[in-house]
Amino acid sequence: MQTWSLVSICVLLAIIARWGVSLNSYSGAGKPPMFGDYEAQRHWQEVTYNLPIQEWYFNTTNNDLNYWGLDYPPLTAYHSWICAYIAKTINPEWVELLKSRGYESTQHKLFMRTTVLVADLLIYIPAVVLYCLYLTDGSSKKKVSVMFCFLLYPGLILIDYGHFQYNGVSLGFALWGILALGLGWDVLGSMAFSLALNYKQMELYHALPFFCYLLGKCIKTGLMGRGLFLLVRVGVTVLATFALCWLPFLAEPSQAMQVVRRIFPVARGLFEDKVANTWCSLNTLIKIRSILSGDSQLYLSLACTLLAVLPSCIRLLTKPTFWHFKLALVNSSLAFFLFSFQVHEKSILLAALPACLLLNDLPLMALWFLQASTFSMLPLFLKDGLLVPYIVTSLGFLFFSIYLLSALDHCSEDKLRLGAYNKLFYWVLKMDLAFIVRWKFYISIAAMVGLSIAVAVLIPPPHLPDLFPVLVSTTAFLHFLGTFIHFNVVQFSEPPSRKSQKKSN
Repeated sequence: MQTWSLVSICVLLAIIARWGVSLNSYSGAGKPPMFGDYEAQRHWQEVTYNLPIQEWYFNTTNNDLNYWGLDYPPLTAYHSWICAYIAKTINPEWVELLKSRGYESTQHKLFMRTTVLVADLLIYIPAVVLYCLYLTDGSSKKKVSVMFCFLLYPGLILIDYGHFQYNGVSLGFALWGILALGLGWDVLGSMAFSLALNYKQMELYHALPFFCYLLGKCIKTGLMGRGLFLLVRVGVTVLATFALCWLPFLAEPSQAMQVVRRIFPVARGLFEDKVANTWCSLNTLIKIRSILSGDSQLYLSLACTLLAVLPSCIRLLTKPTFWHFKLALVNSSLAFFLFSFQVHEKSILLAALPACLLLNDLPLMALWFLQASTFSMLPLFLKDGLLVPYIVTSLGFLFFSIYLLSALDHCSEDKLRLGAYNKLFYWVLKMDLAFIVRWKFYISIAAMVGLSIAVAVLIPPPHLPDLFPVLVSTTAFLHFLGTFIHFNVVQFSEPPSRKSQKKSN
Protein backbone atom coordinates (compact mmCIF):
# COMPACT_ATOMS: atom_id res chain seq x y z
CA MET A 1 0.00 0.00 0.00
CA GLN A 2 2.85 2.40 0.89
CA THR A 3 4.57 1.64 -2.43
CA TRP A 4 1.47 2.48 -4.44
CA SER A 5 1.03 5.71 -2.46
CA LEU A 6 4.56 6.73 -3.45
CA VAL A 7 3.83 5.72 -7.05
CA SER A 8 0.71 7.91 -7.06
CA ILE A 9 2.66 10.88 -5.70
CA CYS A 10 5.40 10.43 -8.32
CA VAL A 11 2.88 10.20 -11.16
CA LEU A 12 1.12 13.32 -9.87
CA LEU A 13 4.44 15.22 -9.76
CA ALA A 14 5.24 13.99 -13.29
CA ILE A 15 1.86 15.31 -14.50
CA ILE A 16 2.51 18.68 -12.83
CA ALA A 17 5.94 18.86 -14.51
CA ARG A 18 4.32 18.19 -17.90
CA TRP A 19 1.47 20.63 -17.40
CA GLY A 20 3.89 23.28 -16.12
CA VAL A 21 5.24 23.97 -19.62
CA SER A 22 3.81 27.35 -20.64
CA LEU A 23 0.76 27.34 -22.89
CA ASN A 24 2.16 30.38 -24.68
CA SER A 25 5.37 28.56 -25.61
CA TYR A 26 5.07 25.93 -28.29
CA SER A 27 6.43 25.23 -31.74
CA GLY A 28 5.55 27.90 -34.30
CA ALA A 29 3.14 29.93 -32.16
CA GLY A 30 1.92 32.89 -34.22
CA LYS A 31 4.49 32.32 -36.98
CA PRO A 32 2.87 32.07 -40.42
CA PRO A 33 2.77 30.56 -42.93
CA MET A 34 3.43 27.12 -41.32
CA PHE A 35 2.81 27.85 -37.59
CA GLY A 36 5.07 24.99 -36.44
CA ASP A 37 4.47 21.47 -35.18
CA TYR A 38 1.47 22.55 -33.12
CA GLU A 39 -0.31 23.42 -36.37
CA ALA A 40 0.90 20.19 -37.96
CA GLN A 41 -0.92 18.14 -35.33
CA ARG A 42 -4.05 20.29 -35.58
CA HIS A 43 -3.97 20.16 -39.40
CA TRP A 44 -3.75 16.36 -39.40
CA GLN A 45 -6.92 16.33 -37.31
CA GLU A 46 -8.55 18.62 -39.87
CA VAL A 47 -7.51 16.41 -42.80
CA THR A 48 -8.42 13.05 -41.25
CA TYR A 49 -11.83 14.29 -40.11
CA ASN A 50 -12.93 16.01 -43.32
CA LEU A 51 -11.39 13.91 -46.09
CA PRO A 52 -11.93 10.27 -47.08
CA ILE A 53 -9.17 7.93 -46.00
CA GLN A 54 -8.03 7.48 -49.62
CA GLU A 55 -6.97 11.17 -49.72
CA TRP A 56 -5.10 11.38 -46.43
CA TYR A 57 -1.66 10.83 -47.97
CA PHE A 58 -2.31 12.20 -51.47
CA ASN A 59 -1.90 15.74 -52.78
CA THR A 60 -5.38 17.07 -53.66
CA THR A 61 -7.22 20.38 -53.79
CA ASN A 62 -8.21 20.01 -50.15
CA ASN A 63 -4.96 18.40 -48.99
CA ASP A 64 -1.82 20.34 -49.86
CA LEU A 65 1.03 18.04 -48.89
CA ASN A 66 3.41 21.00 -48.83
CA TYR A 67 1.38 22.32 -45.88
CA TRP A 68 2.07 19.76 -43.18
CA GLY A 69 1.06 16.73 -45.21
CA LEU A 70 0.76 13.51 -43.24
CA ASP A 71 4.18 11.80 -43.12
CA TYR A 72 3.73 9.25 -40.33
CA PRO A 73 2.31 5.69 -40.50
CA PRO A 74 -1.44 4.94 -40.33
CA LEU A 75 -1.72 4.64 -36.54
CA THR A 76 -0.77 8.32 -36.19
CA ALA A 77 -3.49 9.21 -38.70
CA TYR A 78 -6.09 7.18 -36.78
CA HIS A 79 -5.05 8.92 -33.55
CA SER A 80 -5.51 12.32 -35.25
CA TRP A 81 -8.94 11.19 -36.47
CA ILE A 82 -10.05 10.28 -32.91
CA CYS A 83 -8.80 13.62 -31.56
CA ALA A 84 -10.59 15.40 -34.41
CA TYR A 85 -13.96 13.88 -33.50
CA ILE A 86 -13.57 15.08 -29.92
CA ALA A 87 -12.47 18.52 -31.14
CA LYS A 88 -15.48 18.72 -33.47
CA THR A 89 -17.91 18.16 -30.59
CA ILE A 90 -16.27 20.91 -28.53
CA ASN A 91 -15.77 23.53 -31.26
CA PRO A 92 -16.22 22.78 -34.99
CA GLU A 93 -13.96 25.74 -35.89
CA TRP A 94 -10.93 23.84 -34.61
CA VAL A 95 -11.06 21.34 -37.49
CA GLU A 96 -12.97 23.24 -40.17
CA LEU A 97 -11.57 22.30 -43.59
CA LEU A 98 -9.11 24.91 -44.98
CA LYS A 99 -10.56 27.73 -42.86
CA SER A 100 -8.96 26.51 -39.62
CA ARG A 101 -5.33 26.92 -40.75
CA GLY A 102 -3.22 28.61 -38.12
CA TYR A 103 -6.08 28.53 -35.61
CA GLU A 104 -4.97 29.61 -32.14
CA SER A 105 -6.96 30.18 -28.96
CA THR A 106 -6.47 29.50 -25.26
CA GLN A 107 -9.23 26.87 -25.31
CA HIS A 108 -7.67 25.06 -28.26
CA LYS A 109 -4.20 25.14 -26.67
CA LEU A 110 -5.69 23.54 -23.54
CA PHE A 111 -7.40 20.90 -25.68
CA MET A 112 -4.23 20.06 -27.59
CA ARG A 113 -2.15 19.94 -24.41
CA THR A 114 -4.79 17.70 -22.82
CA THR A 115 -4.66 15.26 -25.75
CA VAL A 116 -0.92 14.81 -25.16
CA LEU A 117 -1.43 14.30 -21.42
CA VAL A 118 -4.27 11.80 -21.93
CA ALA A 119 -2.11 9.81 -24.38
CA ASP A 120 0.69 9.74 -21.79
CA LEU A 121 -1.68 8.65 -19.02
CA LEU A 122 -3.11 5.85 -21.16
CA ILE A 123 0.07 4.52 -22.75
CA TYR A 124 3.44 5.92 -21.62
CA ILE A 125 3.15 6.50 -17.87
CA PRO A 126 1.57 3.08 -17.02
CA ALA A 127 4.34 1.35 -18.98
CA VAL A 128 7.01 3.26 -17.02
CA VAL A 129 5.36 2.45 -13.69
CA LEU A 130 5.02 -1.27 -14.42
CA TYR A 131 8.55 -1.55 -15.83
CA CYS A 132 10.08 0.06 -12.75
CA LEU A 133 8.01 -2.01 -10.32
CA TYR A 134 8.43 -5.41 -11.99
CA LEU A 135 11.70 -5.27 -13.94
CA THR A 136 13.87 -3.08 -11.71
CA ASP A 137 15.95 -4.67 -8.94
CA GLY A 138 16.13 -3.29 -5.44
CA SER A 139 13.86 -2.15 -2.64
CA SER A 140 10.48 -0.51 -3.17
CA LYS A 141 12.04 2.86 -2.37
CA LYS A 142 14.72 2.29 -5.03
CA LYS A 143 12.13 1.28 -7.63
CA VAL A 144 10.02 4.37 -6.95
CA SER A 145 13.13 6.58 -7.14
CA VAL A 146 14.03 5.14 -10.56
CA MET A 147 10.43 5.60 -11.72
CA PHE A 148 10.38 9.24 -10.60
CA CYS A 149 13.60 10.05 -12.46
CA PHE A 150 12.34 8.13 -15.51
CA LEU A 151 9.12 10.19 -15.61
CA LEU A 152 11.03 13.42 -14.97
CA TYR A 153 13.29 13.07 -18.04
CA PRO A 154 13.14 16.64 -19.45
CA GLY A 155 13.78 15.89 -23.14
CA LEU A 156 10.47 14.10 -23.67
CA ILE A 157 8.49 16.57 -21.56
CA LEU A 158 9.81 19.62 -23.43
CA ILE A 159 9.37 18.11 -26.89
CA ASP A 160 5.87 16.69 -26.36
CA TYR A 161 4.46 19.56 -24.32
CA GLY A 162 6.48 22.47 -25.69
CA HIS A 163 7.52 21.64 -29.23
CA PHE A 164 4.26 19.67 -29.42
CA GLN A 165 4.54 16.04 -30.43
CA TYR A 166 3.07 12.67 -29.41
CA ASN A 167 6.38 10.84 -28.96
CA GLY A 168 5.05 9.38 -25.72
CA VAL A 169 2.65 7.22 -27.75
CA SER A 170 5.26 5.47 -29.90
CA LEU A 171 7.78 5.29 -27.05
CA GLY A 172 5.03 4.01 -24.77
CA PHE A 173 4.10 1.21 -27.17
CA ALA A 174 7.80 0.31 -27.48
CA LEU A 175 8.12 0.26 -23.69
CA TRP A 176 5.08 -2.01 -23.42
CA GLY A 177 6.89 -4.30 -25.86
CA ILE A 178 10.07 -4.22 -23.74
CA LEU A 179 8.04 -4.86 -20.58
CA ALA A 180 6.27 -7.84 -22.16
CA LEU A 181 9.56 -9.37 -23.36
CA GLY A 182 11.08 -8.87 -19.92
CA LEU A 183 8.14 -10.78 -18.38
CA GLY A 184 8.41 -13.56 -20.98
CA TRP A 185 5.31 -12.57 -22.98
CA ASP A 186 7.05 -12.58 -26.35
CA VAL A 187 3.94 -12.57 -28.56
CA LEU A 188 2.37 -9.62 -26.72
CA GLY A 189 5.71 -7.82 -26.84
CA SER A 190 5.90 -8.31 -30.60
CA MET A 191 2.40 -6.92 -31.02
CA ALA A 192 3.14 -3.87 -28.86
CA PHE A 193 6.31 -3.05 -30.76
CA SER A 194 4.50 -3.50 -34.09
CA LEU A 195 2.03 -0.84 -32.89
CA ALA A 196 4.98 1.44 -32.06
CA LEU A 197 6.36 0.97 -35.60
CA ASN A 198 2.95 1.71 -37.07
CA TYR A 199 2.72 4.92 -35.07
CA LYS A 200 6.15 6.34 -35.91
CA GLN A 201 8.57 4.92 -38.45
CA MET A 202 11.55 6.11 -36.37
CA GLU A 203 10.90 3.13 -34.10
CA LEU A 204 13.04 1.30 -36.67
CA TYR A 205 15.86 2.48 -34.38
CA HIS A 206 14.73 -0.26 -31.97
CA ALA A 207 13.69 -2.88 -34.53
CA LEU A 208 16.97 -4.79 -34.88
CA PRO A 209 17.34 -5.47 -31.11
CA PHE A 210 13.74 -6.72 -30.95
CA PHE A 211 14.37 -8.97 -33.97
CA CYS A 212 17.74 -10.29 -32.76
CA TYR A 213 16.53 -10.89 -29.21
CA LEU A 214 13.49 -12.90 -30.33
CA LEU A 215 15.41 -14.78 -33.03
CA GLY A 216 18.26 -15.55 -30.63
CA LYS A 217 15.75 -16.81 -28.09
CA CYS A 218 14.14 -19.05 -30.73
CA ILE A 219 17.54 -20.45 -31.77
CA LYS A 220 18.55 -21.02 -28.16
CA THR A 221 15.28 -22.80 -27.42
CA GLY A 222 15.69 -24.97 -30.53
CA LEU A 223 14.47 -24.28 -34.05
CA MET A 224 13.27 -27.88 -34.39
CA GLY A 225 11.00 -27.66 -31.36
CA ARG A 226 9.59 -24.91 -29.13
CA GLY A 227 11.80 -22.30 -30.79
CA LEU A 228 10.17 -22.88 -34.16
CA PHE A 229 6.70 -22.65 -32.60
CA LEU A 230 7.63 -19.35 -30.94
CA LEU A 231 9.08 -18.01 -34.20
CA VAL A 232 5.88 -18.85 -36.08
CA ARG A 233 3.67 -17.25 -33.41
CA VAL A 234 5.75 -14.07 -33.34
CA GLY A 235 5.82 -13.87 -37.15
CA VAL A 236 2.05 -14.34 -37.46
CA THR A 237 1.43 -11.74 -34.73
CA VAL A 238 3.63 -9.13 -36.43
CA LEU A 239 2.06 -9.73 -39.86
CA ALA A 240 -1.48 -9.64 -38.43
CA THR A 241 -0.81 -6.41 -36.52
CA PHE A 242 0.64 -4.70 -39.60
CA ALA A 243 -2.22 -5.97 -41.77
CA LEU A 244 -4.84 -4.55 -39.39
CA CYS A 245 -3.10 -1.17 -39.18
CA TRP A 246 -2.69 -0.92 -42.96
CA LEU A 247 -6.00 -2.56 -43.94
CA PRO A 248 -7.68 0.55 -45.44
CA PHE A 249 -4.62 1.14 -47.67
CA LEU A 250 -4.12 -2.42 -48.90
CA ALA A 251 -7.03 -2.48 -51.35
CA GLU A 252 -4.94 -0.64 -53.95
CA PRO A 253 -1.13 -0.98 -54.24
CA SER A 254 -0.85 2.72 -55.16
CA GLN A 255 -2.39 3.67 -51.80
CA ALA A 256 0.12 1.64 -49.81
CA MET A 257 3.06 2.85 -51.90
CA GLN A 258 2.05 6.48 -51.39
CA VAL A 259 2.04 5.99 -47.62
CA VAL A 260 5.52 4.42 -47.83
CA ARG A 261 6.79 7.34 -49.94
CA ARG A 262 5.42 9.82 -47.42
CA ILE A 263 6.98 8.16 -44.38
CA PHE A 264 10.41 7.67 -46.00
CA PRO A 265 11.24 11.01 -47.71
CA VAL A 266 14.72 10.15 -49.01
CA ALA A 267 14.67 13.15 -51.37
CA ARG A 268 15.37 15.53 -48.46
CA GLY A 269 19.07 14.71 -48.40
CA LEU A 270 21.55 13.55 -45.76
CA PHE A 271 20.54 16.21 -43.20
CA GLU A 272 18.75 19.53 -42.88
CA ASP A 273 19.19 21.22 -39.49
CA LYS A 274 22.15 21.25 -37.10
CA VAL A 275 21.91 17.80 -35.51
CA ALA A 276 24.37 16.23 -33.07
CA ASN A 277 25.21 13.31 -35.36
CA THR A 278 28.28 12.30 -37.36
CA TRP A 279 27.33 13.93 -40.66
CA CYS A 280 26.51 17.38 -39.28
CA SER A 281 29.63 17.40 -37.11
CA LEU A 282 31.83 16.17 -39.95
CA ASN A 283 30.30 18.76 -42.27
CA THR A 284 32.03 21.55 -40.32
CA LEU A 285 35.33 20.19 -41.70
CA ILE A 286 34.31 18.39 -44.91
CA LYS A 287 31.35 19.52 -47.01
CA ILE A 288 29.97 16.04 -47.63
CA ARG A 289 26.89 17.17 -49.53
CA SER A 290 29.05 19.07 -52.00
CA ILE A 291 31.40 16.14 -52.58
CA LEU A 292 28.93 13.24 -52.82
CA SER A 293 25.75 12.84 -54.86
CA GLY A 294 22.42 12.22 -53.13
CA ASP A 295 22.52 8.48 -53.86
CA SER A 296 26.12 8.20 -52.64
CA GLN A 297 25.16 9.95 -49.38
CA LEU A 298 22.30 7.50 -48.92
CA TYR A 299 24.51 4.43 -49.52
CA LEU A 300 27.30 5.78 -47.29
CA SER A 301 24.82 6.47 -44.50
CA LEU A 302 23.26 3.01 -44.83
CA ALA A 303 26.64 1.24 -44.81
CA CYS A 304 27.92 3.16 -41.77
CA THR A 305 24.69 2.57 -39.85
CA LEU A 306 24.77 -1.18 -40.48
CA LEU A 307 28.45 -1.43 -39.56
CA ALA A 308 27.85 0.51 -36.35
CA VAL A 309 24.87 -1.56 -35.24
CA LEU A 310 26.18 -4.97 -36.34
CA PRO A 311 28.48 -5.85 -33.37
CA SER A 312 25.76 -5.13 -30.80
CA CYS A 313 23.16 -7.15 -32.72
CA ILE A 314 25.48 -10.14 -33.21
CA ARG A 315 26.26 -10.10 -29.50
CA LEU A 316 22.53 -10.06 -28.69
CA LEU A 317 21.82 -12.84 -31.18
CA THR A 318 24.39 -15.10 -29.51
CA LYS A 319 23.46 -14.04 -25.95
CA PRO A 320 19.72 -13.29 -25.97
CA THR A 321 19.38 -12.15 -22.36
CA PHE A 322 17.27 -9.22 -21.18
CA TRP A 323 20.42 -7.42 -19.96
CA HIS A 324 21.99 -7.58 -23.43
CA PHE A 325 18.63 -6.63 -24.96
CA LYS A 326 18.50 -3.37 -22.98
CA LEU A 327 22.07 -2.49 -23.94
CA ALA A 328 21.44 -3.36 -27.59
CA LEU A 329 18.45 -0.99 -27.62
CA VAL A 330 20.73 1.89 -26.57
CA ASN A 331 23.49 0.90 -28.99
CA SER A 332 21.16 0.39 -31.95
CA SER A 333 19.28 3.65 -31.47
CA LEU A 334 22.54 5.58 -31.03
CA ALA A 335 24.02 3.95 -34.15
CA PHE A 336 20.97 5.04 -36.15
CA PHE A 337 21.07 8.55 -34.69
CA LEU A 338 24.80 8.99 -35.30
CA PHE A 339 25.01 7.55 -38.81
CA SER A 340 21.61 7.19 -40.48
CA PHE A 341 19.97 9.32 -43.17
CA GLN A 342 17.90 12.47 -42.54
CA VAL A 343 18.04 12.50 -38.73
CA HIS A 344 16.03 15.06 -36.77
CA GLU A 345 17.29 16.38 -33.44
CA LYS A 346 14.15 15.00 -31.72
CA SER A 347 15.18 11.48 -32.76
CA ILE A 348 17.57 11.38 -29.80
CA LEU A 349 14.47 10.55 -27.72
CA LEU A 350 14.61 7.08 -29.27
CA ALA A 351 18.00 6.54 -27.63
CA ALA A 352 16.85 8.24 -24.43
CA LEU A 353 14.09 5.70 -23.76
CA PRO A 354 16.43 2.65 -23.46
CA ALA A 355 18.92 4.83 -21.54
CA CYS A 356 16.15 5.42 -18.99
CA LEU A 357 15.86 1.63 -18.66
CA LEU A 358 19.45 1.64 -17.33
CA LEU A 359 18.94 4.30 -14.65
CA ASN A 360 19.03 1.59 -12.00
CA ASP A 361 21.87 -0.49 -13.48
CA LEU A 362 24.19 2.29 -14.68
CA PRO A 363 22.83 5.48 -13.08
CA LEU A 364 25.79 7.78 -13.75
CA MET A 365 26.20 6.90 -17.43
CA ALA A 366 22.43 6.94 -18.04
CA LEU A 367 22.03 10.30 -16.28
CA TRP A 368 25.02 11.74 -18.14
CA PHE A 369 23.66 10.74 -21.53
CA LEU A 370 20.09 11.87 -20.75
CA GLN A 371 21.35 15.27 -19.65
CA ALA A 372 23.39 15.59 -22.87
CA SER A 373 20.40 14.51 -24.97
CA THR A 374 18.28 17.32 -23.51
CA PHE A 375 21.13 19.80 -24.05
CA SER A 376 21.45 18.73 -27.71
CA MET A 377 17.94 20.07 -28.40
CA LEU A 378 18.64 23.50 -26.85
CA PRO A 379 18.46 25.47 -30.16
CA LEU A 380 15.03 23.93 -30.76
CA PHE A 381 13.86 24.89 -27.25
CA LEU A 382 15.10 28.46 -27.69
CA LYS A 383 13.26 28.71 -30.99
CA ASP A 384 10.06 27.71 -29.20
CA GLY A 385 10.57 30.02 -26.21
CA LEU A 386 11.24 27.17 -23.79
CA LEU A 387 14.42 28.45 -22.11
CA VAL A 388 12.93 28.67 -18.59
CA PRO A 389 11.24 25.21 -18.73
CA TYR A 390 14.54 23.82 -20.11
CA ILE A 391 16.52 25.23 -17.17
CA VAL A 392 14.00 24.16 -14.51
CA THR A 393 13.43 20.60 -15.78
CA SER A 394 17.12 19.99 -16.50
CA LEU A 395 18.24 21.13 -13.05
CA GLY A 396 15.43 19.16 -11.39
CA PHE A 397 16.31 15.98 -13.27
CA LEU A 398 20.04 16.40 -12.52
CA PHE A 399 19.44 17.01 -8.81
CA PHE A 400 16.97 14.18 -8.23
CA SER A 401 18.97 11.66 -10.26
CA ILE A 402 22.15 12.39 -8.30
CA TYR A 403 20.33 12.49 -4.93
CA LEU A 404 17.85 9.61 -5.30
CA LEU A 405 20.00 7.24 -7.38
CA SER A 406 23.38 8.11 -5.80
CA ALA A 407 24.69 8.44 -9.35
CA LEU A 408 28.10 9.86 -8.40
CA ASP A 409 28.77 6.77 -6.25
CA HIS A 410 28.53 4.58 -9.37
CA CYS A 411 31.70 5.60 -11.18
CA SER A 412 34.11 2.95 -9.88
CA GLU A 413 35.54 0.30 -12.18
CA ASP A 414 33.14 -2.34 -10.87
CA LYS A 415 29.99 -0.21 -11.01
CA LEU A 416 30.68 0.99 -14.55
CA ARG A 417 30.25 -2.68 -15.53
CA LEU A 418 33.31 -2.79 -17.81
CA GLY A 419 34.30 -6.31 -16.80
CA ALA A 420 37.71 -7.40 -18.12
CA TYR A 421 38.11 -4.03 -19.86
CA ASN A 422 38.84 -2.43 -16.47
CA LYS A 423 42.46 -3.57 -16.71
CA LEU A 424 42.79 -2.11 -20.19
CA PHE A 425 41.62 1.31 -19.00
CA TYR A 426 43.85 1.14 -15.94
CA TRP A 427 47.02 0.32 -17.89
CA VAL A 428 46.29 2.94 -20.54
CA LEU A 429 45.44 5.75 -18.14
CA LYS A 430 47.63 4.72 -15.15
CA MET A 431 45.10 6.49 -12.93
CA ASP A 432 42.02 5.74 -10.87
CA LEU A 433 39.20 5.34 -13.38
CA ALA A 434 36.55 6.49 -10.90
CA PHE A 435 38.44 9.75 -10.32
CA ILE A 436 38.70 10.38 -14.07
CA VAL A 437 35.04 9.59 -14.75
CA ARG A 438 33.81 11.81 -11.95
CA TRP A 439 35.85 14.79 -13.12
CA LYS A 440 34.87 14.23 -16.74
CA PHE A 441 31.24 14.38 -15.58
CA TYR A 442 31.83 17.68 -13.73
CA ILE A 443 33.59 19.21 -16.75
CA SER A 444 30.87 17.97 -19.07
CA ILE A 445 28.06 19.49 -17.00
CA ALA A 446 30.01 22.76 -16.71
CA ALA A 447 30.46 22.84 -20.51
CA MET A 448 26.75 22.28 -21.07
CA VAL A 449 25.85 25.00 -18.57
CA GLY A 450 28.35 27.44 -20.10
CA LEU A 451 27.15 26.84 -23.64
CA SER A 452 23.51 27.12 -22.56
CA ILE A 453 24.23 30.54 -21.07
CA ALA A 454 26.20 31.61 -24.15
CA VAL A 455 23.45 30.53 -26.56
CA ALA A 456 20.79 32.33 -24.53
CA VAL A 457 22.70 35.56 -23.81
CA LEU A 458 25.40 36.19 -26.41
CA ILE A 459 24.99 37.31 -30.02
CA PRO A 460 27.16 35.38 -32.50
CA PRO A 461 29.51 37.32 -34.80
CA PRO A 462 27.90 38.34 -38.14
CA HIS A 463 30.26 36.14 -40.19
CA LEU A 464 29.42 33.08 -38.02
CA PRO A 465 25.64 33.22 -37.47
CA ASP A 466 25.40 29.48 -36.72
CA LEU A 467 28.32 29.43 -34.27
CA PHE A 468 26.36 28.49 -31.14
CA PRO A 469 24.09 25.83 -32.71
CA VAL A 470 27.20 24.22 -34.23
CA LEU A 471 29.01 24.29 -30.86
CA VAL A 472 25.97 22.75 -29.14
CA SER A 473 25.56 20.01 -31.75
CA THR A 474 29.29 19.19 -31.85
CA THR A 475 29.56 19.05 -28.04
CA ALA A 476 26.49 16.80 -27.84
CA PHE A 477 27.88 14.63 -30.66
CA LEU A 478 31.06 13.97 -28.66
CA HIS A 479 28.92 12.93 -25.69
CA PHE A 480 26.80 10.62 -27.85
CA LEU A 481 29.82 9.03 -29.49
CA GLY A 482 31.42 8.42 -26.09
CA THR A 483 28.18 6.91 -24.78
CA PHE A 484 27.92 4.67 -27.86
CA ILE A 485 31.45 3.35 -27.34
CA HIS A 486 30.93 2.88 -23.61
CA PHE A 487 27.68 0.91 -23.88
CA ASN A 488 29.13 -1.29 -26.63
CA VAL A 489 32.04 -2.10 -24.31
CA VAL A 490 29.57 -2.86 -21.50
CA GLN A 491 27.54 -5.14 -23.76
CA PHE A 492 30.67 -7.13 -24.65
CA SER A 493 31.63 -7.41 -20.97
CA GLU A 494 30.18 -10.03 -18.69
CA PRO A 495 26.74 -9.11 -17.32
CA PRO A 496 26.51 -8.29 -13.59
CA SER A 497 26.23 -11.35 -11.37
CA ARG A 498 23.19 -11.72 -9.15
CA LYS A 499 25.46 -11.54 -6.10
CA SER A 500 26.89 -8.16 -7.13
CA GLN A 501 23.41 -6.87 -7.95
CA LYS A 502 22.13 -7.83 -4.47
CA LYS A 503 25.24 -6.28 -2.88
CA SER A 504 24.76 -2.96 -4.71
CA ASN A 505 21.05 -2.94 -3.94
